[in-house]
Amino acid sequence: MTGEIEATDLSPFLRFSREEWSRLRAAAPLTLNQRDLAALQGLGENVSIEEVVEIYLPLARLLKLHVSTSRVLYNVTDSFLGNPAAKVPYVIGIAGSVAVGKSTTARILQSLLSRSPKHPEVALVTTDGFLYPNRVLEERGLMKRKGFPESYDLKRLMRFMADVKAGYPEVSVPVYSHLSYDILPGEKEYVRRPEVLIVEGLNLLQAANGHPRNAPPLFVSDFFDFSIYVDADEEHIEKWFSERFLTLRDTVFKDESSYFHRYAHLSTEEARRVAAEIWAGINGVNLRENIAPTRERAHLILQKGEDHQVLGVRLRKL
Repeated sequence: MTGEIEATDLSPFLRFSREEWSRLRAAAPLTLNQRDLAALQGLGENVSIEEVVEIYLPLARLLKLHVSTSRVLYNVTDSFLGNPAAKVPYVIGIAGSVAVGKSTTARILQSLLSRSPKHPEVALVTTDGFLYPNRVLEERGLMKRKGFPESYDLKRLMRFMADVKAGYPEVSVPVYSHLSYDILPGEKEYVRRPEVLIVEGLNLLQAANGHPRNAPPLFVSDFFDFSIYVDADEEHIEKWFSERFLTLRDTVFKDESSYFHRYAHLSTEEARRVAAEIWAGINGVNLRENIAPTRERAHLILQKGEDHQVLGVRLRKL
């Protein structure tokens, strides 16, 4: 070889600046207004209409193309096998750290996709419902590892994904309460064969279960048709987490039934210190050890800047 191959030439991703990505919107219509958008945002986030137009509309357009193409492929395959075409949801996985904004991304995409011309049904499920109940986590000494791969009932989550992709008419999901910080006993939500299912969670792209020597042969991401990783520098995410903690201290934590009610009367300085301790001991560790290493497995990566704005997009090459 007469010269070195550039690292970008070996990358499996195409890179787009914000401006380059925004041009891919084409004629996709804006179906959200400022009031709609305000209802979809998480604490501490301030997603603008401009952000929707330049980032989320091109992404929604891409996903709509993928959904329609996959439906054709399903029909062709079923025709080949001599079976009637089954209604199997197109599954989109959205992964990323605590406080990075993946829930807002999921809700915005759900709204944009469901408001497309044919009004497809778009369901949204978070993997919080597949956490083990607190009593199980306490028995196993995992309360301080909540959100780590081993804190999830992986068998139940895999069963859910398998049933969804088998086209079952109704599949149940356990309900998680952020107020009580626990699974609600006996309560369930149901997914009834939507055209699109968005699954959002921390460790969705994980290729292990916390025990490398006993890794499963099948992963949650094997059931995804498309996956998105919401990315940002750790220092920014930690700052967002701290700001969110302060907001929760002044709102949700004041509810006496809140699991974190003990933090409601902390001073601002004390609350920042507690947030820093939680980040250093739990969320930051989980991000570095389990979540961030899965980023390159996604089909698309949204790279955020300090103000939550998406600065660039990386799309996996076909």
